[in-house]
Amino acid sequence: MAPPDLEATDPPMIDIAALIERQNPRRMLVRLVLISWLVTFFDGFDLNAIAFAAPYLSAQYAFANSELANIFIAGGAGSLLGGLVFGALGDRIGRRRAIIGSVTAFGVLTLCHALCDRYWELLVVRFLDGVAIGGAIPLTWSLSVEYVPMRVRATAVTLIMLGYGIGVSAAGPVSLQLLPRFGWQSIFVFGGVASLASAVLLISLLPESLRYLAAVGASPEQLRKSLQWLTSDRAGPGNARLTFSEVPTSEKASWGPGALFEGNLRWVTPLLWLGFASSSMTSFFFTTWGPIMFESLGFTRSTAAWALSMNSLASGIGALALMRLTDRAGVLSLALLPLAAIPFLLAIGLTPVSPAAFIIMMGALQVFLGGSHYGITSIAGNFYPTPHRGLGSGWMSGMGKLGSILAPWLGGLLLGSLVPVRHTFLVLALFPAVLAMCAVVVGMLERTGRLRQAV
Repeated sequence: MAPPDLEATDPPMIDIAALIERQNPRRMLVRLVLISWLVTFFDGFDLNAIAFAAPYLSAQYAFANSELANIFIAGGAGSLLGGLVFGALGDRIGRRRAIIGSVTAFGVLTLCHALCDRYWELLVVRFLDGVAIGGAIPLTWSLSVEYVPMRVRATAVTLIMLGYGIGVSAAGPVSLQLLPRFGWQSIFVFGGVASLASAVLLISLLPESLRYLAAVGASPEQLRKSLQWLTSDRAGPGNARLTFSEVPTSEKASWGPGALFEGNLRWVTPLLWLGFASSSMTSFFFTTWGPIMFESLGFTRSTAAWALSMNSLASGIGALALMRLTDRAGVLSLALLPLAAIPFLLAIGLTPVSPAAFIIMMGALQVFLGGSHYGITSIAGNFYPTPHRGLGSGWMSGMGKLGSILAPWLGGLLLGSLVPVRHTFLVLALFPAVLAMCAVVVGMLERTGRLRQAV
């Protein structure tokens, strides 16, 4: 006699998008931040090591300020191209593989600096290193916002980018220990070897984006593996059907920027580009010309290195103060810090101050300027859908790199002229004003409902 038919039951369905939004992100966020710091720390260290090597290069090879400016500009130009290329590449081959490739490349190319002994060699290597370095950060933004709930996206990106600030800060003390003893090449050897070691760790630690996997139609096994990384107790039963209801799988990744101007994005994309470029102007001005500018004002090389390292930490303080406000109040809150920076820039530029007062005012200024730079970074990928998030973050980073290209040129022009060094702060006051204007307009679009964060 045949056994009775068993009532068919459908396997349970798990909506990954809903899980991400409902999760308590604290534990997962700590893991994501620490792994991402393997990218952002060495990105910041390797990109800015050249600023601390510059005085030694100038002394050994008699480089003029204009030649140093060209070396700085080459790195910025490479970073611009790297953001565009690697951003689109991450949408096609995955965030994880593109990030690991970028970190490996800039580790090798940072090492190559130590082999250069001609001006043109430094220009070429600096450009290629910039391409690799410029690709890592926007992909890390994209990966991070795709793993955390929308309510903490700005916080996640800010915490991840603090690794960049710490890397910049570390370059000063490390340079003081290495450069006087072993020469300018030593800081590039240190940065290159450490970056390659971090790339090895990323191979085993870095997950692929769940939203990216769903958008490209990945297998249930791939989704389940990344879901277990997100939170091991939510992978569900073995026969569960995994869905991602909010990801538009029909959209194709694009190499061109046309998708970034669809609908209301035609307003927000140019504003993000302009705001990030303006913020990058002040950020990279102090990063590239800071050591030389401080020496021109009478500070010793050691004092300049430590002061600039402390300024990077001040930027982190501003970022931490702003990140939760941005998540709760929206983009409009990003205008607060650049507006607060303007009076400090004008005061330093117009009023003679003592060396001690100058360092204190610079620290306060960096809380506002650095915090606002982190702030505009924290919303880089928020308004672009998953199939174009790497592209959107990459193009924003690339356009922002226009600021990193123009900043060395502007610094070389101003510091090479007869204009007193402190009057350069008057020129720099223009850029936080532009950033504040962009934040206000994007914030108003968000407040009126014409602009929403994408999943």
